Amino acid sequence: MANSKPIKVGDVAPDFTLSSQTGEQVTLSDYRGKQAVVVYFYPKDNTPGCTAESCAFRDSYEVFKTMGAEVIGISSDSIRSHDSFAKKYNLPFLLLSDSDSSIRNLYGVPSTMFILPGRVTYVIDKQGIVRNVFNSMMDFEAHVKEAVKTLQGL
Repeated sequence: MANSKPIKVGDVAPDFTLSSQTGEQVTLSDYRGKQAVVVYFYPKDNTPGCTAESCAFRDSYEVFKTMGAEVIGISSDSIRSHDSFAKKYNLPFLLLSDSDSSIRNLYGVPSTMFILPGRVTYVIDKQGIVRNVFNSMMDFEAHVKEAVKTLQGL
């Protein structure tokens, strides 16, 4: 069941703790006061669009680091799937397993055609406030461009 109120610009980003591809527990609020975070929800590891999007974030990762931001990808894939996906494409950032889609639902990420999990990117500032929400199922690279543009404005 999707969150009836999707997270929007100006909201405090809901906290969560999920397991990464390395098995470590990652808690969003651990970044609060330290650095901005770009959280991107994507449908599935090793699919053409998700691979293109993840590789676009990889290719711009140094830009994000220079701007003081961390990148985190989230899908419902298993830790093992994320580990394989990250290694195959040399992804330098964390991929978190939201196996029951509870965090996707908490953020109100919409499904596409009621079947495919949506593709939405959230830019969260150092204080934990959502500064941009970008939703595009097909324009994979735009997620990176929007995130960089938002961070430049902070």
